[in-house]
Amino acid sequence: MGEDMRKTLAGRVFAELIFAGALAALAAAVCAAPQTKKSAVRDPELIDAQDYGKIVRQYRGKPLIVTFWATWCEPCRDEYPMLNELAKQYAPQGLRVVGINLDQDGDIILMRRFLARYKPIFPNYRKKAGEEQEFDQTVLPGWNGSLPATIFYARDGARAGHFLGEQKRETYESAIRGLLEGGSATSGSR
Repeated sequence: MGEDMRKTLAGRVFAELIFAGALAALAAAVCAAPQTKKSAVRDPELIDAQDYGKIVRQYRGKPLIVTFWATWCEPCRDEYPMLNELAKQYAPQGLRVVGINLDQDGDIILMRRFLARYKPIFPNYRKKAGEEQEFDQTVLPGWNGSLPATIFYARDGARAGHFLGEQKRETYESAIRGLLEGGSATSGSR
């Protein structure tokens, strides 16, 4: 191989190395740049029965709806978007909504996707594993954990009613109006 050919080959290899280095530097800069996440969903805080009581007390002075849901519960998946719409509709009148997820740890990815899809305007929490009976009885004495379940609280923090099982929008709106007027919500499992 002639001297000129060696210089040409060496120049070409040198140019390719510089190009590869520049490409690597560019890739590193892109990776190091702050990434803006489209509506990153934060995992709901884990709560137990004691934490549930604190949440309810935190909203004292406002009418409150607490909805219990899970991704494996089809009626929950049907009600959740409606509850999000009702939360938006009645927020100007002071209504607050809180979601409590009852999915197991193995379903956390499904829960994340569900929350990312529906983008709730209200906070969500997730029940810690274990102590189901204590949690259920703190929420609603006699409740067996069936879903969906919705508990209504009056402005004074007292339980004002509940729904067990899926309900129609009109049923929720009637209960919300009663709650906002200072009365109680309808209890039952219609």
